[in-house]
Amino acid sequence: MIDRTTLFAILFCLLAGTAAAKPAVIYSVGGKFDGSFNEAAYVGAERYREETGADYGEFEIAAPAQSLQALKTFAQRGFSPVVAIGFNHASALAEVAPLFPGTRFAIVDAVVEAPNVQSIVFREQEGSYVVGVLAAMASSSGVIGFVGGMDIPIIRRFACGYIQGARSADKEIKVLVNMTGPTPAAWTDPGRGAELARSQIGQGADVIIQAAGGTGIGVLQAAADAKVLGIGTDSNQNSLHPGRVLTSMRKRVDVAVYDNFMAARDGTWQSGVQVLGLAEGGLDWVLDDDNDALITPQMEEAAQAAEEAIVSGEIRVHDASTDGPCPVK
Repeated sequence: MIDRTTLFAILFCLLAGTAAAKPAVIYSVGGKFDGSFNEAAYVGAERYREETGADYGEFEIAAPAQSLQALKTFAQRGFSPVVAIGFNHASALAEVAPLFPGTRFAIVDAVVEAPNVQSIVFREQEGSYVVGVLAAMASSSGVIGFVGGMDIPIIRRFACGYIQGARSADKEIKVLVNMTGPTPAAWTDPGRGAELARSQIGQGADVIIQAAGGTGIGVLQAAADAKVLGIGTDSNQNSLHPGRVLTSMRKRVDVAVYDNFMAARDGTWQSGVQVLGLAEGGLDWVLDDDNDALITPQMEEAAQAAEEAIVSGEIRVHDASTDGPCPVK
């Protein structure tokens, strides 16, 4: 006799073989034009539209409480896959996924275990290590900063990699770290981001990375106003303040969304966990016309060497969410 779990999996596989439905994306708080994490997802969805001519559904939640209904609504209307952007959708998705076994779901930045869910997570510490190297090499004061958004394991992992990379380039570098707050509002407060950046600048920081979503726009603005350097994340933010953004560490949420939509379209979509780092092309840093004058050949060479060492396994960047507290301060 077939148990319920096996029957559930068989049913999903059968339904997965039917004609592709229209995909959808549900953004995190901050909106699809946050210039950061959500906007990267939007870019991936738009790439899908442009290349295939097919449309997709989308919804911008104003608060995490809206996630449950948004997921249910898309599933009830036959959208698949439904890609949820951000860890704040995790509990809602864990509740909704079993109710709609024929719907493919995906979530970015969290793991939800279900036969019809694909979880996409990143080794952010690898990318932040590389830009930490660049920050230390660009600093004249010997003080650099990190402004995170919500104080969660992902952002602590990000901060730890940044510190490790900076210390690999300069053992004496001082790294200031501030988190914006303990709630999802921490991603949507550019005024607070600017305030934290100005505080760090007052303590001597001349390069500051933001890992704070929409809040980070304020960090980059404050850095540019003070004529120091910012570092962008998630999307390419170099063009926000040309000549004042040292680089941007891209977290390829755009690729994750595009690949998810396309895999469902061509019949290769799979559930399970995908972990993306430098080796998988899930992270990179940007060198373009807006920051070319800021990156010396020596800096570029050092960043490339760090990337290669991480990919080869010569350097293993500490994961503060699983390996314990960051070993460097």
